[in-house]
Amino acid sequence: MLRSLPKIDAATLIAFGCILLLLAVGAAAKPGFLSVGYLAQQLQVASFLGTIATGEMIVILMGQIDLSIPWTIAMGGMMATGATGILGPGVGVPLAIPFGIFCGIVVGLVNGLGVAYLRAPSMIFTLGMNAVAQGLMVYHTGGFAPQDRATGLMIELAGGQLVPGIPNPLLVWIAVGAVTVYMLTRTKLGRQIYAIGNRERAVFLSGVDSRRVTLIAFALSGACAAAGGVLLAGWANRSYQAMGDPYLLPTIAAIVLGGTNVLGGRGTYLGTIAGVILITLLQSILSVLQPQDYFAEIGVRLPADVFRQVVFGLVIIVMMMLYGREKLMRQ
Repeated sequence: MLRSLPKIDAATLIAFGCILLLLAVGAAAKPGFLSVGYLAQQLQVASFLGTIATGEMIVILMGQIDLSIPWTIAMGGMMATGATGILGPGVGVPLAIPFGIFCGIVVGLVNGLGVAYLRAPSMIFTLGMNAVAQGLMVYHTGGFAPQDRATGLMIELAGGQLVPGIPNPLLVWIAVGAVTVYMLTRTKLGRQIYAIGNRERAVFLSGVDSRRVTLIAFALSGACAAAGGVLLAGWANRSYQAMGDPYLLPTIAAIVLGGTNVLGGRGTYLGTIAGVILITLLQSILSVLQPQDYFAEIGVRLPADVFRQVVFGLVIIVMMMLYGREKLMRQ
């Protein structure tokens, strides 16, 4: 029986341990931090990040990275809210959510074509696509804030509760996560993704079309980012430019904190779940404790959002150094 249980790596256990530590710190710093209502709210916030991180994790497992996440999120939200004007009122309302996600898939397919078939470095190509998506959205809105509003279904999907006590975004994240876990652990595509992350050349020489797998992975990343944008637009009842900018570093930080090797080949979705919850709680704790005020007393003045970005950047750098050294030692 014990041998049939899935193994949990050390990084995931450490992440869950840090979650318990943050819960204890939050309970001491803010009354009601452990209340059911507050924790449900944190899970709702984590669901947006978790949905976005799902696609990015698949790409990172192959040793690639998708830096077009911010404006793919914005494109998904803006195209979903603007579907009525683009497709017409009769078609735009029921197809708003699929249309927003479809636009994200298109961005992902272009990324996949550039990385897989043109052999462009994923960091450079996806960063360029992020700028392209930004330009397209600025052109679409004429440089002004979009006036379109979310549809009723988008608002309900992001803020309602189909099951009493459980936010709908959490149900979406559970569904996306369940499909991803099945794909990574039970399908040939999942095994190929892990194999490419370890030795892409060996996978290609074995007869697997690694380019096709890379294309699919980036398409999934774009779909998940756009789905996150749709949820965020429904939650705010509107879309806006740069709505995805705050999500790039937290997304990558959550993935690497959960034990996914940033150089590819290793990682579990359970670890990503732990990383997403950890990052969400960390953001909440930083908002409660306001540690930047202590630095201001010694002359280092940083806005709260800048301080959070510094923290996430340091997390990524430290985990990159740890995993990079580990992979080099294995080679």
